[in-house]
Amino acid sequence: MKTKEELRKEIRVKLESQSEAAREKKSSLIKEKLFRTQEFKKAKTIMFYVSTNFEVDTKEMINNALKNGKNVAVPYVLREEKKIVPSLIKDPENDLVKGPYGIHHPHKESYKPIPISRIDLVIVPGLAFTEEGKRLGRGAGYYDRFLKKFPEETPTIGIAFNIQVIAEIPHNGHDIAVKKLIVA
Repeated sequence: MKTKEELRKEIRVKLESQSEAAREKKSSLIKEKLFRTQEFKKAKTIMFYVSTNFEVDTKEMINNALKNGKNVAVPYVLREEKKIVPSLIKDPENDLVKGPYGIHHPHKESYKPIPISRIDLVIVPGLAFTEEGKRLGRGAGYYDRFLKKFPEETPTIGIAFNIQVIAEIPHNGHDIAVKKLIVA
């Protein structure tokens, strides 16, 4: 079995080589599938990650969820503490700035932390997933530590392109799997 670092490099190459048109089309399909799930329909407050260039695009999902009357939280990264704090946003265009690791998060004036207990659904990023929901992150452990704080019944959904679904991922005791995976 390949190491986590070997898998990360391999998946990054696949993601970077995917055309923008394919990324947009698949992101749109994933959004449609997500918005049809019972977990999404029931959720009042949804935690999304803010996508980077080669990931499943969550920006349209965030905007559509807000238009549909959902509360949307995104990660505010506290780099020194190596942790994620969920923060509500209302206007992604104006509320977000480039944060640690080049990932957009709320700027200080838009930072509105909310308790985990208010989050009904978490959309989880990953470089790779298995069909069973095991997840390979970027390697810093932010999401594993964050997801550990949620009650078992909180739905977690990974979203990925088909090129990100692999047969096996080395699994450590601290790795947290997602409960559902949506792929296109």
